[in-house]
Amino acid sequence: MESKEADTPEVAVLDVRGMRKPDKHPTIFRTYADLPVGGAFVLVNDHDPKHLRDEFEDEYADGYGWDYLNRETRDWRIQITKEAATALPRVLVDTSQTTADNTRADMTGALWKLQPRERDLDSQILELRPEGTIETHTGPDFDVLVHVLSGGGHVDTELDTVDLAPGAVLWLPRRSRRSFTAGPEGLRYLSVHRRRQGLPLADRGSNAS
Repeated sequence: MESKEADTPEVAVLDVRGMRKPDKHPTIFRTYADLPVGGAFVLVNDHDPKHLRDEFEDEYADGYGWDYLNRETRDWRIQITKEAATALPRVLVDTSQTTADNTRADMTGALWKLQPRERDLDSQILELRPEGTIETHTGPDFDVLVHVLSGGGHVDTELDTVDLAPGAVLWLPRRSRRSFTAGPEGLRYLSVHRRRQGLPLADRGSNAS
């Protein structure tokens, strides 16, 4: 949603050039959130805010306008328009690609994470290496759903063992005791639960759910 010649009605101007760096993006997103549908503001910055554009794509893909009005040194001006009341439903990831053999996990063991700030859920695709384990622990104070995408293994509960294979949807009730063990091909799974700040339980570089 970008045009070389943007329509520039009288709109508010937000100049962030004098702000501390940690304050810039939160201020910009608050300004955007306060707009009515169809409303806009002009962002003034000292450089092309490419990282900010990436964040807008994560948050509001296809639901906002981004029009460059000026591209001079230390005087970049972008009109940002709110085109939808909320973030739009959209496909975020193709799990058939994420679980391909050449997909690499990050240092936390995540192949993909749900990124938008304005969300009620946390979700990630996680990987345990072959024969890897997540040691026995008590789960958080909310339920977790796990969908096995590839590989296999098992979960040990207080009383028994649950085998895991591609396609299995596992329910982890709140505060339940469990441990994970990956099979010889490793284990990749999608985890979905209520949003929280961190996932502290980890094994050999992989977060637990």
